[in-house]
Amino acid sequence: MTSRRAADVALAASTAAAVASAGAFAYGALVERNRFTVRREHLAILPAGSRPLTILHLSDVHLAPWQTAKQEWIRSLAVLEPDLVVNTGDNLGHDDAYDAIEYTLEPFRGIPGVFVHGSNDYVAPRFKSPFTYFSGPSKAHRAPDDLDNARLTSFFKSLGWLDLNNTARALEIRGSRLELFGVNDAHRQWARLDKIPGALDDLRENVGWQDEDGPESVSIALTHAPYQQVLNSFVTNGAQLIFGGHTHGGQVCVPGYGALVTNCDIPRKQVSGLSTWTHAFKSAHLEVSAGLGTSIYAPFRFACRPEAVLVTLTASNMG
Repeated sequence: MTSRRAADVALAASTAAAVASAGAFAYGALVERNRFTVRREHLAILPAGSRPLTILHLSDVHLAPWQTAKQEWIRSLAVLEPDLVVNTGDNLGHDDAYDAIEYTLEPFRGIPGVFVHGSNDYVAPRFKSPFTYFSGPSKAHRAPDDLDNARLTSFFKSLGWLDLNNTARALEIRGSRLELFGVNDAHRQWARLDKIPGALDDLRENVGWQDEDGPESVSIALTHAPYQQVLNSFVTNGAQLIFGGHTHGGQVCVPGYGALVTNCDIPRKQVSGLSTWTHAFKSAHLEVSAGLGTSIYAPFRFACRPEAVLVTLTASNMG
């Protein structure tokens, strides 16, 4: 091959690579990040004879006021008629998104729900290079703008949702007794794992289910960021099912390989989806959502569609 022929081949290859990269970027920025989907999971963990329960898991909406397609799609999920809504944080993606998030979640008013917060329920997003995620979990390098977390929390409570940030609550739905606990955002070191044992003790004493006839309670835990320390604590404290978010499923994945980053210390293979978390010879089901949004400064997804998750709990076939 002549030197000119070799140069032409190299130019053609580099041009093809550039075109493919541009096409992939356009697809991730304009198409895939708006291809909202519902992932469905089934778990047989309720006591024998229990009626099925459906749980709608919403996470990482990162809503901006102009994102009307996302707003309408989330509103449409009310037709699924969930028995419980679980929200694992990072609802706000802009410092003027309060009206938008209230409009988006209004159809779920009156449906039982529980929530924990992520950092973007307290502070507005700021631009950062996406390459920083390859060096480990992201860090805040300057003081961000405060968001009106009190307004967001008050709205959630007006929907009838229970606040599980560093505490425990109980619900009885369709005959099933649910023991629920959670922590604030571990990514910002706001998770108070030391408070969970006492909160559970107080809950059990006040509810008194252990002294009554009826089905065994099912223990469900929530965290925004699924750090291993949090998951280990949840398992130690008896969680049977754990919900988490924060990872965005990696946001950018390579087909056949998976997520490139997790933005926490969870193993890559568990960055999204349903898996099992084991600690000290005890296990829990772990459900991590890939989330519904992205930062407005990194509006891109690849091989990782935005999702809500519908988990159906059914009776165990163990008597």
